[in-house]
Amino acid sequence: MNAISVETITTEDTGETIHDVPVLVDYHMNDGYDWMDVIGEHGWVVIPSWGSDGWDLGQWPYVMVAGTRTADAIGNLFGMATYCEGDVKTTFYRTKARYWDAITEEAFSHWKNGQAQGPADLPEAAAELPSRYRIPPTFQPAAAA
Repeated sequence: MNAISVETITTEDTGETIHDVPVLVDYHMNDGYDWMDVIGEHGWVVIPSWGSDGWDLGQWPYVMVAGTRTADAIGNLFGMATYCEGDVKTTFYRTKARYWDAITEEAFSHWKNGQAQGPADLPEAAAELPSRYRIPPTFQPAAAA
């Protein structure tokens, strides 16, 4: 059993069909730490935290979110995979903005359900999250001119 497969995918944001894309698939061998090592060999990385203050994204080694950036002849492709005790779902996005939205929605779900430590002032819906909760912790927007 392997953690990765080459498949035809449809991007979530633009609906494009793209062939021969490395997709993360179910991995019911060993544990999440092993999964993390295996996917790292294929250009994927587990994202440990999200938001300006770096709140937890998942509950390692049982629940994790991984990401990758690749490209085809048209441009960038951003992949997100969720791992939950070996069950894996992979989605792809053409735009970084939609990719970040997908990660934010996943983070919000974990924070809201108490599966990961997140901000104390969560709104009722992910769409209502302030911008500081919708970015990677190392992202610093350019200063206004």
